[in-house]
Amino acid sequence: MTSQPPDGAPEERAHVPAAVLYLTVFVVATSGLVYELLAGTLASYVLGDSVFQFSTTIGTYLFAMGIGSFLSRYVKEDVAERFLQIELGAALAGGLSAPILFLGFAYADVFAIVLYGMVVLIGILVGLEVPLLMRILKERLELSELVARVLTFDYIGALVGSVLFAVVLVPELGLNRTSLLFGMLNAVVALVGTRALRDLVSTRARNTIAGVAVIVLIGLGAAFAMADRLVIPAEQELYAETIVLVKQSPHQRIVLTQGRGGVQLFLDGNLQFAEVDEYRYHEALVHPAFAATPNPRRVLVLGGGDGLALREIFRHPSVEAVTMVELDAVMTELAATHASFRRLNRNAFADPRLTLVHDDAMVWLDEHDDERFDVIVVDFPDPRSFSLGKLYTGRFYALAARALTEDGTLVVQSTSPLYARRSFWCIDATIRAAGLHTVPFHATVPSFGEWGYVLAKARPFDPPEHLTLEDLRFLNDEALGHLFVFPNDMARPADPPPPNRLDDQRLVRLYEEEWSRL
Repeated sequence: MTSQPPDGAPEERAHVPAAVLYLTVFVVATSGLVYELLAGTLASYVLGDSVFQFSTTIGTYLFAMGIGSFLSRYVKEDVAERFLQIELGAALAGGLSAPILFLGFAYADVFAIVLYGMVVLIGILVGLEVPLLMRILKERLELSELVARVLTFDYIGALVGSVLFAVVLVPELGLNRTSLLFGMLNAVVALVGTRALRDLVSTRARNTIAGVAVIVLIGLGAAFAMADRLVIPAEQELYAETIVLVKQSPHQRIVLTQGRGGVQLFLDGNLQFAEVDEYRYHEALVHPAFAATPNPRRVLVLGGGDGLALREIFRHPSVEAVTMVELDAVMTELAATHASFRRLNRNAFADPRLTLVHDDAMVWLDEHDDERFDVIVVDFPDPRSFSLGKLYTGRFYALAARALTEDGTLVVQSTSPLYARRSFWCIDATIRAAGLHTVPFHATVPSFGEWGYVLAKARPFDPPEHLTLEDLRFLNDEALGHLFVFPNDMARPADPPPPNRLDDQRLVRLYEEEWSRL
């Protein structure tokens, strides 16, 4: 880098507003971390195993930043101009990263290539930025002071980015608009930089960069305004039926589709229910537990934010109070207000017997050790990630067991004993290891295939033989008895897997291994 101003100005130190450049470091760090989190989140949606995806995307991103830092040594002249050009590159690559990855949703076989290509590109650009900024500032500060200030703003920006991402950006804007917003911020930095670094950049280069920055801002702004319309056509390729609703919550992507068989709910791309046969799943989940419990009055529902299990619970006249603990407030808001959900759950969230709590189920159980329930219904998504896997551990089931009354019953949805046989029996073993006695059972739900559940009580018990309701669509006393009979291909294996522990979630790995074979 030359210390001479361009355009033939006399040799003197160029005026560089340090405050603007420190703010630039802050924006660069914040946007860089946000792009990193976006990539990890989208990777976990499409490829599963959130721990692996976040680990590999973050590792790849940091490695790419190292490459960018190394490449910065080859920028010998016109450092300020190169910095502004790189900032525009980051605006385009980072701003469009989420929409591009969403467009790749429908092509999972190449999604990983696109994902890591984007991560490497953005990481290199961000890795170039900070060393170049430090070289621009070095004329004004001693090395120790320069490094301290730049890294301080860099780390503060990373903290702000991580907090904003989880608390504000994803809940309020969603992934696509978050990506586009930070692309616009990078473009603003480039535009402001043409003014702040005017003594270090030629007039012609400043005008060119400013013009491109304005075009990028307009383009990203238009994409921001039409974010949903940009990606829904591509996302539609993932689903057989027409998408009628898309919501991004802080915890998951919620998609509702409509077809000839009614509506279907997908969370992070995984089917949660299909209207055509969801009654089979929810009748099997709820009514055997009630049949095993004398006079159930107080009920706890963990998960089940669509309200369909609530519908079945409220059919029992003995029920006096139901507490639902559901992490995702966006899901329960939809289930309580959207016409399709209200029709299916029979407006269950308006029932005065319901107390709705938005909290982590494990945390809530731990903090409410004085609460006791006659029936506990556990209706979580399958253990496809470690964040879900903790809800299938011995620690969780021990907390649930503590919340049962003396003759209370716990029922747990437990994935498919046909497609994930060892995972199913691992869940059963984990519940038994928590000190409960179990009776596993299964039901045929055409949209899912054979699906498994586990009944559990504090003392030994026989499978229930008689239902307490007679007007069910799926179950009757004869069908109830068949639920507890396992054919050979679903029976407990001769070498059943050990229990799932919080410090070693073998169930998540086992589940991934079994379902990946299909």
